[in-house]
Amino acid sequence: MNNIHLEPLGGGLEIYVSDSYRFSTDTILLANFSQPKGKKKCVDLGTGCGTIPLLWLRENRQLEIAAVEIQENACSLARDSVNHNSLSQLTVHNADLKELKGVLPFGYYDLVACNPPYKLGGSGIKNPESSKLIARHETECTLEDICESASHLLQFGGRFCVCQRPERLADVMEAMRRFSIEPKVLRLVQQRKSKAPKLFLLEGRKGGNRGFLNVLPTLFIEDEGGGFSQEMLQIYGDYKTNHLE
Repeated sequence: MNNIHLEPLGGGLEIYVSDSYRFSTDTILLANFSQPKGKKKCVDLGTGCGTIPLLWLRENRQLEIAAVEIQENACSLARDSVNHNSLSQLTVHNADLKELKGVLPFGYYDLVACNPPYKLGGSGIKNPESSKLIARHETECTLEDICESASHLLQFGGRFCVCQRPERLADVMEAMRRFSIEPKVLRLVQQRKSKAPKLFLLEGRKGGNRGFLNVLPTLFIEDEGGGFSQEMLQIYGDYKTNHLE
């Protein structure tokens, strides 16, 4: 792994990242959208270097979190961050999310989140670096695999939160319903008002009744002047002190 270094996340937390394993605005938006309140049991599937669990813990130290990642190098970074920040609430599992029986307890968790690969396995230009290929293309798992795993892990009424590209909204909703997760909250994300949505955030409920999808106001990344919108600055929190000024 090249260029391993610590980056501040705010709230006194720091995360180890590298050229191969880092995080994007999408990751920060999903962490904010899914943020658990109170004492909750949570899983982050495909955690990468562990950004989403660390951002959850930045806001709430009462959580019990399992982070799952198939790539050993990413797991090593995430574990280093856990140790660096002395976070006993967070355990990192080097495992395939399709094979979690016996690794994590089924029907136990209040929340599962996943920032999945955005591109179908056979589509787009492949990244020759395997870590980035796995992160961007469905080479190791499909949307169906992710939703099935989330359904197994969640207790009845538990939340499953995911982000994806708008062109895959129907695919995500179909996969959720196939595994008894009902889409309940949708939020579109746009760079600015003149652009089409570039991302959506979706929350489903395990065993939820069909119908009534709550569509939230669109989240704009930029304001009319081209800077970060007020809401984005709030989402970044004191992370922005080190990265946005």
